[in-house]
Amino acid sequence: MLKEGINKIANSTSKNFLALCFSFILGVSLFSFLFLQEYIQFYLFLSIFVVLFFLIFFWEDPFKKFLLACSLFFILGGLRFYLSLPAKGLDSLNYYHGREIIFLGKINLPPQITDRSTQVIVGAQSMGGKKISGKVLLFLPVYNDLKFADRIIVECHLQKPIGKDSFNSYDKYLARDGIWSVCNKPIIEKIDYQLSSLEKIITWFFDFKQNIQNQINLLWPEPESSLIAGLLYGARSGFSDELKQDFAQSGITHIVAISGYNISLVASILISTLLRLGWNRLRAFWLAVFGIVLFVLFTGASASVVRAGIMGIVVLLSSWLGRLSRVGNILVFTAALMLLFNPFVLVWDIGFQLSFLSTLGLIYLSPILDVSFIKFGKNIFLNSLRENFISTLSAILATLPLILFQFGRLSVVAPLANLLILWIIPFLMLFSFVAVALSYLFFIPAQIIAWFGYLGSKYVIILAHNFAHWPLASFNLYLPWWAMFSAYGVIVYWIKRKNKLEKDYVQN
Repeated sequence: MLKEGINKIANSTSKNFLALCFSFILGVSLFSFLFLQEYIQFYLFLSIFVVLFFLIFFWEDPFKKFLLACSLFFILGGLRFYLSLPAKGLDSLNYYHGREIIFLGKINLPPQITDRSTQVIVGAQSMGGKKISGKVLLFLPVYNDLKFADRIIVECHLQKPIGKDSFNSYDKYLARDGIWSVCNKPIIEKIDYQLSSLEKIITWFFDFKQNIQNQINLLWPEPESSLIAGLLYGARSGFSDELKQDFAQSGITHIVAISGYNISLVASILISTLLRLGWNRLRAFWLAVFGIVLFVLFTGASASVVRAGIMGIVVLLSSWLGRLSRVGNILVFTAALMLLFNPFVLVWDIGFQLSFLSTLGLIYLSPILDVSFIKFGKNIFLNSLRENFISTLSAILATLPLILFQFGRLSVVAPLANLLILWIIPFLMLFSFVAVALSYLFFIPAQIIAWFGYLGSKYVIILAHNFAHWPLASFNLYLPWWAMFSAYGVIVYWIKRKNKLEKDYVQN
């Protein structure tokens, strides 16, 4: 029976492709959990890969060939993870953990400045006249004189990030971005350096973003300006602790987080609203894709934002193509491709996990829930609210077991809060964007449009505050790993059963 099932998969091109992608993802996943750094093991698995590769040419049985191919991709996933681990030689920064060192480096991203400290990511370039590689996170007092692409001499006591055995510890959180070292209160000295043409363009772009932040501060007071900055390009540094707590308690933090969870929801709501307003499906699809691409570029096109944008576009593809099997293949291939570039995000990046699962929820759960909820005839507003609620509930159901496992916190008011808030987010973003763009030419008309943005952001903040202070708005509820996987098993079984019942109904 098992052999017949595997043969059926092996003889189907699409299922074969899907199985190979899953094998690669599984290989990355397993080695992420093991986190083995002994390079003798790397050569062991490389040898196994070579043996399996040549065995494929000698076996003619399709069943055995398929199993060998899956094993090859599984080992390939593990090898890709190993190749991403930092080298341990003298030319690698992490070799000098626990020592006082002086090195030359370049600031890779704009410093993250808060009211308490400044965090700077520096790529090492040379030490003692010799080339050296590796990234280090510097913790400084509030320091405003540093910017992207600055060359600095750093003197500090290099340390390994504090971590623990669990896969969601701080060292692995940094490792997903290729950072394996930290320095507290280093001594730094800027040196003169001529920027390259590309660095000048990127610097101009970051300066432009800062200029936009200044315009936002002119158009809106706090905390509305921080919320609008978060919506437009994911900035959260201006959020007060109280506002962060309100958003977390009411389950709407995702609206200001640049993740696939956020982009997928907003894109899904945007395209459904356009369709309700009478737009052609193809035009609505391309407008939404264009909006996502603009958003990704505007926010700096970092790796996490690009991943989020891709997830959002996959959701749009699902509504356009309508065939779940094709979209499922695209999603799995997209995930495998992302892991090929950065294998650390699969297990160590909660943002990637939420993006992937919320995308799956929007693709597979939304059509099932859509059948279960009453429709409101030709009432555009009520049907838009209905579709927004279905999209929100689908994403919540898909991510809830992971959220309970990772954070151990259940927001009871999240579905209602999202229903009442998410519908306004695309319009709030639109009015805010127009107000900021217009403010460079005609400030007074821009202030009039900004007033609508102010009302919308005030509405969001008031609702978040009220929901957060409801009795039992949220409470602690932790799921162990086995319960999380069991919950996802139940969800998968329910989806398959619903789809089978619907298919049987259509055939009869």
